[in-house]
Amino acid sequence: MKSAISLLILAATAALADPPEAIQRVMLDERAVVIVPVATNRVTTISFPGTITAIDAVGVTADGKTPGQFQLAHTKGSSFVSVRALARKAATNLNIRWNKRTYVFELVESDTPVLALNLDDRATTETVQPAPLVTPTRLLALLDKAKAFPLLKKQQPDAVAGAEARTFGDKPQISDFNDYEVRIEEVFRFNGDDTLVFHVTLRNKSAAEIRYLPASFCVRVGDRLYYQSISDAPGVLPVNAASTVYFAITGTPDGGRNELSLKNDFTVLVTRLKPLPPPPATLNTNSPPTSSTTTETTPPPSPSQSPPTGMIPESEALARQALHRAIAESQNTTAQSALSPSNAPSAKPTPVNP
Repeated sequence: MKSAISLLILAATAALADPPEAIQRVMLDERAVVIVPVATNRVTTISFPGTITAIDAVGVTADGKTPGQFQLAHTKGSSFVSVRALARKAATNLNIRWNKRTYVFELVESDTPVLALNLDDRATTETVQPAPLVTPTRLLALLDKAKAFPLLKKQQPDAVAGAEARTFGDKPQISDFNDYEVRIEEVFRFNGDDTLVFHVTLRNKSAAEIRYLPASFCVRVGDRLYYQSISDAPGVLPVNAASTVYFAITGTPDGGRNELSLKNDFTVLVTRLKPLPPPPATLNTNSPPTSSTTTETTPPPSPSQSPPTGMIPESEALARQALHRAIAESQNTTAQSALSPSNAPSAKPTPVNP
């Protein structure tokens, strides 16, 4: 009795099962096998988004004269193929090459066939969701939330509701650029704003100051680059020192949502600037100008002035002797003038007492 009831239930279940839709639309996926029910008295057409490159199958005939389980019709250069079962309980696989990929179909004879199978390309059918409009004020607020995330998570959880955080701790992701490196300490995702905030440490390993462009941070994920929407960075790395930087990326370069997961491997890049030129050398104003720094031309000497000439030692000795003679003659002349009558002292009158 129980067996009879079970059979009735199974029969009712089979009767209530919905037959496959006669016309179906399926997304192309080279990793999945698509089962296609095909009838002996109906034609099933499989349509691709573009021209079919090649078709491979076993037990399939194209003219109906060659023995096979299915009959196939295809015109070279077209984007569709039509099949029909030639025997009951027939089954085989059909491999179709399109757009440099192979798609596998399992053909199965059935009384409820699919009459049209229309295939869509995932790359062309997926619509790009636009990135949310995030104002500069909002971006600044997200940076502040990232900086205070542990405190907000504990005391004001509503302020960071929906936000995710990943802390690297002792295993940071490091991008090494020889004389400096970028260490990712934390990454935060604010899903509603489609924004990731990065907390990184820049460390200068050289003995020279390194300058960079604060607005040039970007993140590489795989083979794609995502450019910053805002940053809080000084732009200078002192000698053998480290600096903390926060920056954010929002959306994608083409205006869509990035939907980046925190589980990705990130590489942080930044544009480095050329070092500043050395300061100009200062001139000592107390020293006489040299020919290399003098810009004025020395005027020629006036006719009344004798041009300075060099003097050899012999000429200098003769000049000194002539000078001594001139001084001696001058002293003799002065002594003679003092003893002349005109220069003798006059006799003073003797005062008379009354």
